[in-house]
Amino acid sequence: MISWWHDQLFSNWKKFEIGYISLLLALQVGVYLLAPDSWIGMFSGIFGTLCLIYGMKGRKVSFIFGFFQCLAMTYVAWISHAYGSFAMDIFYVISQPIGWFLWEKSSLTKSLPKKQRQLLFGFALLAWGIGWWLLSLLHGQLPYFDSINFVVSFIAQILYICKFQENWSLWIIVNLANIIYWGILAYQLLVGATNIGTFGAALSQVALQAALLFNSLYATKVWASGEADYEGGTSKQN
Repeated sequence: MISWWHDQLFSNWKKFEIGYISLLLALQVGVYLLAPDSWIGMFSGIFGTLCLIYGMKGRKVSFIFGFFQCLAMTYVAWISHAYGSFAMDIFYVISQPIGWFLWEKSSLTKSLPKKQRQLLFGFALLAWGIGWWLLSLLHGQLPYFDSINFVVSFIAQILYICKFQENWSLWIIVNLANIIYWGILAYQLLVGATNIGTFGAALSQVALQAALLFNSLYATKVWASGEADYEGGTSKQN
């Protein structure tokens, strides 16, 4: 068990990866020091960063960090009336043990054929529009952005736990939308335009999504090249 934890946490890291991980984690702490009104937001940011970093490396420990991050993020989304995010965070909590089981069964990353990839992105666009309409009926904040959390994240998470490389392309879209979404909410709280949520919690999510965007871009390269490893080994493309 000790050797498993050592391999999962510490084996086969590049100097570049260690450097950018340190910066991304420091960013989460720095944001909390700037606006220390939500330690749960910082907790979510740190564990969310670790979840996706280890996911980039193709390691099962990602789902342990992800479970705790999703619990914290569920609370942040609820107090911010981000109903799309809230619904998806419940799904994320459930999906962590499922992902653990599926990654146990396969060490290989996969890629969809071109036609299926085109259908997938077309379906994601349609689902985003439907989600926007539904969230508008619930009077959620910024439903056109929150819908990306509500539906595109759902598709991306399924691809992620099934180890399809295309998951990172969708996460890039989700991360960009979330930076704008939480940035707007943070600004509204700062100027007093809304009292829903806390400034620190919203700002922590901006920092988290910026960190995850960088990681998603890097993970696209890692998974496409077959460098993502599993259980201390190295996975290769199908």
